[in-house]
Amino acid sequence: MPLKGKRIAVLVDQLYQEMEVWYPYYRLKEAGAEVYLVGAEAGKNYPSKVGYPAIAEKSYSELNPEDYDGVVAPGGFAPDHIRRHPAATTFVHEIDKAGKMVSAICHGPWVLCSSRMLKGRKVTSFYAIKDDVINAGADWVDAEVVVDRNLVTSRKPEDLPAFCIAMIDVLSRQ
Repeated sequence: MPLKGKRIAVLVDQLYQEMEVWYPYYRLKEAGAEVYLVGAEAGKNYPSKVGYPAIAEKSYSELNPEDYDGVVAPGGFAPDHIRRHPAATTFVHEIDKAGKMVSAICHGPWVLCSSRMLKGRKVTSFYAIKDDVINAGADWVDAEVVVDRNLVTSRKPEDLPAFCIAMIDVLSRQ
């Protein structure tokens, strides 16, 4: 189990993209990591775009970056809600600053934009937020997965296999 002992936060909020939460959640667990769904309120149900429930096990305000090895920002419209919480963006910023794995897929890089960590980084995302990512200072590329040191980004659900392989690789080298 390459990720035994690793702790990962998967950020959730309303209107998340189902596959972009659950595929990484279970893949990281399968690799041995402790994985937690984290939202603005612990115990709250955050429905996906089609209503599938994600119950937050922890709240953003409970998180201590020293206790985690990585964070996943999924897509859908959840990132627009997640980034409204300073505790969430501060957590992501601190995880990045510590050189720990930060990952985002689809619209997830919106959270990275608000976490002020993209300047000079090579990143991909869903094409509709390309301008936002570039305006945050990133070098945007159209690729299945992009790894820039501790940062892992992908474009869409079809990229999930490569996204998860890259996350596990980055986490296993920490």
